[in-house]
Amino acid sequence: MAKYPQVVKRPSAWFAMLTLWSLVAALAGQESMIYNPLTPEEEYVIVHKGTERPYTGEYTDHTEHGVYICKRCDAPLFRSTDKFDSHCGWPSFDDMIDGAVKQVPDADGRRTEILCANCGGHLGHVFRGEGYTSTNTRHCVNSIALNFIGASPVPLTERAILASGCFWGTEYHLSKMDGVISTTVGYTGGHKAKPTYQQVSAGKTGHAEAIEVIFDPSRVTYEEIARLFFETHDPTQSNRQGPDIGHQYRSAIFYLNDEQKATAEKLIGLLREKGYDVVTEVTAVSTFWEAENYHQDYYATKGTLPYCHFYEQKF
Repeated sequence: MAKYPQVVKRPSAWFAMLTLWSLVAALAGQESMIYNPLTPEEEYVIVHKGTERPYTGEYTDHTEHGVYICKRCDAPLFRSTDKFDSHCGWPSFDDMIDGAVKQVPDADGRRTEILCANCGGHLGHVFRGEGYTSTNTRHCVNSIALNFIGASPVPLTERAILASGCFWGTEYHLSKMDGVISTTVGYTGGHKAKPTYQQVSAGKTGHAEAIEVIFDPSRVTYEEIARLFFETHDPTQSNRQGPDIGHQYRSAIFYLNDEQKATAEKLIGLLREKGYDVVTEVTAVSTFWEAENYHQDYYATKGTLPYCHFYEQKF
């Protein structure tokens, strides 16, 4: 039987919580390990290697995202991303969590049994060569041998696409905002698919150098991002920013929805009331083409500062 701490792969702090007795018992593979209580039906399958009737298990048609764990010892066994519908009547997985499942030939040599590598509980059988998935493997598992832990909700994120001259400087300032999860520089607003930097720089694609911002709206709002966008470049310059001249260096907001459009127009109105002759374009989003790798996080990588993007409070 595999050693418990090696299989479960808990954080190192977990080991400090074990008593000396339990750690020694686990490492020695002793039967004194404490298991979850089982019903007679669960014991029939997990301990006595029985099989539940097909199409009766709760996880046969289960499609939630998360991890399937051993009902007897809680060891993680299979990921939901490896589950597929084999129409066999039992949950099927084409892969397992590394080291979580042990394979043992049946006594008659006709099939291969799969066991929880931590507690030795019977799970089902593994079959190969059936062609269901690219791994050509099917772990056929009894639902009754499993429990399921749902994945934590994916954090809600939103997206903004902005252009204010050289995308290096735009990214430099916006990437530092609290609540911004990631930034990517690229090209958008033009007509050529998969443009290169050389093509965009030549001014023949219609694209602007732009930045895609992924942010957490619970920590920073789209309006706050747009305000910093306006305050870190000169939105009164047409088709240029500082020494960079050309339509590819235009000031533009590419909105993803009506709310973003309204926010952009509101801020432009506020700036014009303050005397700024804003020329920033407000345009519906189109395909955003990611720029070459050497452009990404340019100033952070170089350790230098933008040459044409500076902060100026405008609101």
